[in-house]
Amino acid sequence: MLFAIGFLSLIHFSFGQGDKEAGANGANKNQIVIKDFHFTPETLTVKSGEKITWVNRDEEPHTVVSVEKQFKKSSALDTDQEFTITAGAPGTYTYFCSVHPKMTGTIIVEKS
Repeated sequence: MLFAIGFLSLIHFSFGQGDKEAGANGANKNQIVIKDFHFTPETLTVKSGEKITWVNRDEEPHTVVSVEKQFKKSSALDTDQEFTITAGAPGTYTYFCSVHPKMTGTIIVEKS
């Protein structure tokens, strides 16, 4: 019984460490998921110089295109494909999917 409690405590500690490490190295930080014809989150705030990654989780292809051409546009992203940019100068960047123009999002870039 004591062994089981110790083992469960060790497992809990290990998983807790993994969560902290994932947060510390930025895993999934600044990620925008494309699912059900939406960008989630719809608005993302980042620091200048940080990376932003879109991941398509839909069965349909999608693109990421800056309204003001503030960053390069993506190619058509198939299911599970990713597109990454580095946030530029501080400001507000709006974007959309050129295949489905009603899909829109906003990135707010703050000074680092």
